[in-house]
Amino acid sequence: MEILYSNETKYDVDYELIEKTVKNSLEYENFSDNTEISITIVGLDEIHQINLEHRGIDRPTDVLSFPLIDFTRDKLPEKGKIYLGDIVLCYDKVLSQAEEYGHSTKRELAFLTAHSMLHLMGYDHMVPEEEKVMFAKQEEILAKMGLKR
Repeated sequence: MEILYSNETKYDVDYELIEKTVKNSLEYENFSDNTEISITIVGLDEIHQINLEHRGIDRPTDVLSFPLIDFTRDKLPEKGKIYLGDIVLCYDKVLSQAEEYGHSTKRELAFLTAHSMLHLMGYDHMVPEEEKVMFAKQEEILAKMGLKR
């Protein structure tokens, strides 16, 4: 597993927690750890702009996932590294949502990382049935890490 980081903020980010969450997400899905992802940590203004450019939504969000594999049509390579995609994480949102939801920054960072990893592995939450499955998986990954609500 290889994670390429870019921190474009002033925050000291817990990279060990991110790596642990990525590893647990891959293991939970019985997914190869011969993967590569990139994670960019940004502030509110930058995630707002990216959200507007890529989704047409004119407001900041907490995290964006850009999968490189379409699991409905693409086959995984049998050899070599699997490039899953990119995650853009807004650390300002990590802090504000942890406070808003009454849990630790650690839990919020792990939650958003697990959420994004599931997107990179082909899950979505656009319809209620998919949302139920994806959100249950997120909670199970976090529970395994000892990060229950």
